[in-house]
Amino acid sequence: MAARRERILILDDEPGVVEYLGDELRVLGYRTTGCGAPAEALARLHDEEFDLVVADVEMPEMRGLEFLTAAHAFRPEQLILLMTAFGSIDLAVEAVKAGACDFVTKPFTIEVLALAIERAFRERQMRREIIRLRARPAESAGEALVAKSAAMRRVVALAQRAAQSEATVLLTGESGTGKGAVARLIHDRGPRAAAPFLALNCAALPPTLVESELFGARRGAYTDAREDRQGLFAAASGGTLFLDEIGEVSPDTQAKLLHVLESGRVRPIGATADVEVRTRVIAATNRVLEQSLREGRFRPDLYYRLNVIRIEIPPLRERRDDILALVDHFLHRACARLGRPIRGVSASALRLLLQHDWPGNARELANLIERAVALTDFDTITPNDLMLIKSESDLGKMLRDASARALPLAELTRAYARQVVEAHGGNKAAAARALGIDRRTLYRML
Repeated sequence: MAARRERILILDDEPGVVEYLGDELRVLGYRTTGCGAPAEALARLHDEEFDLVVADVEMPEMRGLEFLTAAHAFRPEQLILLMTAFGSIDLAVEAVKAGACDFVTKPFTIEVLALAIERAFRERQMRREIIRLRARPAESAGEALVAKSAAMRRVVALAQRAAQSEATVLLTGESGTGKGAVARLIHDRGPRAAAPFLALNCAALPPTLVESELFGARRGAYTDAREDRQGLFAAASGGTLFLDEIGEVSPDTQAKLLHVLESGRVRPIGATADVEVRTRVIAATNRVLEQSLREGRFRPDLYYRLNVIRIEIPPLRERRDDILALVDHFLHRACARLGRPIRGVSASALRLLLQHDWPGNARELANLIERAVALTDFDTITPNDLMLIKSESDLGKMLRDASARALPLAELTRAYARQVVEAHGGNKAAAARALGIDRRTLYRML
């Protein structure tokens, strides 16, 4: 077994237990130190750094909860995992509420303890990642463009190359994947960065208003046109115009867009002459434009004019390495907007976020984090704050997978019980209430 860097302090008033656990954990690669009394363990913690303390709950000199309080008084981030006999489970639960990372019930196998230790280190790593990310300055742009995953790094590399060109760009991908952020990156990294970057969601306005927004209008061109109005093409001249949801544009507007792209000239509504513009266009769509072409709802000539450089933005479920950084960005933004001093996201909540399929992509994640920041009663986002709803299809998939594997009912029950405990942030009393059983039954399930 390869040596690990983690140091574990073992505290138990029975020397045989300390020796046994030390031997077994060293076989697993951990570096261990043993103590037989809480006072000795506290002295070691004062002088040395340990990644984890594995401590008994019932000791003559000091009980586990008192030891936990004393240790956290000078090392508030110390990971402490408790060992308890079945009759002391209530005390262990209180200790977890007070800050212990977990507990295991005697008698246990070394495999059970090893799993609990691994889980504690994983959760610590998640917390450290969030802290590391939060230490970085928040991004100035309104939308987050996070590229920790290989898929998004490829997107960013292609966008940076596109930024040096004057060609039109077509961004495709599901709604909420961050097409607007990629468009902004292309503008900011190119020679037009100092010029305007303007955007229009073509699906948000009726066709007549889309045309007046894009091309402008002369006074009297329609009832509400009381003065000349400059369109976005003219306002963004020299810069970039981002046309989101381009697949929703009407056929008449498509023809006028094509004219602008080919001639570099735009005619405001009600005008008799064209106005020259030097506007770069970046378009985006969550539709499959090729299908719209086949159905006659999108002009082929406009499609080919837009589809010079094409960048596909992958959905969030295909780039899970980006989730932690996106959580950090959205947490910063929500805290600033709502004026709430939230410290971070709990490890159990992070696990739920990493497991979710995100049908609404980054936009769904942003909305969920903002709602959690607004509604939480704590300074840390917990699983209950997220209110993630698993779809019926998710439940059906889980049951189909279980039946296909002929999973024993006891194993399925145990897996479900663990999921409920995790959803309640490790609070087994709350999980038992949610399941409609008493805690003793829940412990037997687990």
